[in-house]
Amino acid sequence: MNVVQFIKDNAILVTVLSIMLSFAIVMVLNPIVIPLLRRLKFGQTIREEGPKSHQKKSGTPTMGGVIFLFAITVVSLILIFAFKCYDIVPVLLLTLGFGLIGLIDDLIIVVKKRNEGLSEIQKFAAQIVVTAAFCVYLIKTVGTSITIPFAFGVEWHMPIWLFVIFVFIVVVGTVNGANFTDGLDGLATSVTVVIAAFFMMAARKLGYTGNGYMAFSGSVLGSLLGFLTVNCYPASIFMGDTGSLALGGFVAGMACVMRMPLIIILVAFIYLIEVISVMLQVAYFKFTKKKYGEGKRIFRMAPLHHHYQEGGQSETQVVNRFTIITFILCLVAFLSIK
Repeated sequence: MNVVQFIKDNAILVTVLSIMLSFAIVMVLNPIVIPLLRRLKFGQTIREEGPKSHQKKSGTPTMGGVIFLFAITVVSLILIFAFKCYDIVPVLLLTLGFGLIGLIDDLIIVVKKRNEGLSEIQKFAAQIVVTAAFCVYLIKTVGTSITIPFAFGVEWHMPIWLFVIFVFIVVVGTVNGANFTDGLDGLATSVTVVIAAFFMMAARKLGYTGNGYMAFSGSVLGSLLGFLTVNCYPASIFMGDTGSLALGGFVAGMACVMRMPLIIILVAFIYLIEVISVMLQVAYFKFTKKKYGEGKRIFRMAPLHHHYQEGGQSETQVVNRFTIITFILCLVAFLSIK
């Protein structure tokens, strides 16, 4: 029996082992990395215009994304070299590519002790470069066809020019949506745990059992569960842009290589409404300021999780409710695929 056939016949076993190994690595690293980041004074700088209750979080170690990214990478390398799961390489590189952008952004913030790292132009340009490389891979290897949720087998054969535009919107939008979601203790982590579980189950349902997609998603699931033990309220460490951008890359990457990017609207609905809330808030504020001389707001505060927080809901209430919404929508998404 060759290795690929072994993976296919034992996909659940390999996936469970991936979950357990990634979880174990994170649990070992947590008590090592957190004190190290404290000694290095790599603390989060809280923006003054944010919720007043968040000011007490200033100084909490950030860049925690390096912990679960290390675990994901270790497990992925085992899958690649020991089990020949080469199909996970592009998604891993996309995840790490966005993680690197976030890491540079975080380093600038902690070194300069301010809440701004890379400029918006620099960050966007870097995201375009990483997305472009991934887009080339999709065109050459996966193709430009995507499946339609609830259409059960119907595919949309997109022209290359439209596919390129579509992929850039999907990837960059998802990545920034994940970034905006990371604003409460454990929020981005909890939501993405559910999404990772969805991709793990969807990979099995769609027959992706021999290429490592199940196990790779399992490694993300296990590592995030381990990270959640120190990232839930009150958080001992934040993932920073290192983690949030990487998670967005994982979600977009998995959806694209499995040829169902439209499923992101359901499974990553929280990412979507978070980024839309920011866009609407900024646009409406600028419009009303230009028209009436005074900027007005749609939400109490953006991103959306702060709107509910400012309305009296606790962090844990918002996190739990957003996670429950994600869970329900992932169930619906699971039923929408054939």
